[in-house]
Amino acid sequence: MRKPSPPHHIRQAYQHCQKIAAQHYENFPTASKLIRSDLRPAVAAIYAFARAADDMADEGNNAPDIRIKQIDAWESLLERCVEEELDHPVFLALGDSIQRFDLPIQLLHDLLTAFRMDCSIHHYATEQELLFYCKHSANPVGRLILALHSIDDGEALSASDCICTALQLTNFWQDFSIDLPKGRCYLPESWLAKQNITGAALIASDVNIEQISPVIAQAIAFTDDLFEKGAALLPMLPWRLRLQIAATLYGGQAILSATHGLKNPLLERPHLQRKDWFNMLFPILFSTLMPKRSIKRISK
Repeated sequence: MRKPSPPHHIRQAYQHCQKIAAQHYENFPTASKLIRSDLRPAVAAIYAFARAADDMADEGNNAPDIRIKQIDAWESLLERCVEEELDHPVFLALGDSIQRFDLPIQLLHDLLTAFRMDCSIHHYATEQELLFYCKHSANPVGRLILALHSIDDGEALSASDCICTALQLTNFWQDFSIDLPKGRCYLPESWLAKQNITGAALIASDVNIEQISPVIAQAIAFTDDLFEKGAALLPMLPWRLRLQIAATLYGGQAILSATHGLKNPLLERPHLQRKDWFNMLFPILFSTLMPKRSIKRISK
């Protein structure tokens, strides 16, 4: 049964969130036309909530402890918005979405955990630590989208986690040239140690591309495996969401492949051209119409 439309002031709050979503560039579509129209406002509310917290963690000159306090205050509003209408458009819309679609609020808390980590953690010792971050920074987004579509199958959730983690890692690998000058190295120290490299040396530009190439290749292969596992999600989705996720899968893998093809990913950032998206159209449509449990792998 279709739920009644929210009252006027909450519809205005949703419109505010949709403007935020429309004004920010993302590698992958946010609340796109492929998402069912009745779900787009909720997706925008989730995005606006996360975008604001992300800005608290990453932008400005505040010390880490100040940023964490700002995120703590944001979390207090999250807890309150489920029980009462707040005089804040993001939380008016988000509170309505949580109640309307029975969203697991813990997933929103998990996102804030990742943003707190962003304030002070800029490198990871092990692969497990990196995946713990992705579990909080990326995986909740996919699970929230599935929750909006009333999908809670364990296999679907696991495949969604693979896609979201792969997207997060792809973002890290494409941004070496941006993150390293800021003192951020997301390649685990355990991977670097195999080549007798440290994150500190990489940040200090004391490592040449020949030394780091095997580690980057490992990162690309590791991420590509996650995309491959994530493709198992496609047959479990309604067709509109399947088209959205197929586009996300192929777009993410295209960026990963472009990173793999750079002469020096430490100094360059990959960009997809219009022709790249055009070349993906047929595979995306085919995977939507004839979903299978794998996608084309990046050649090793």
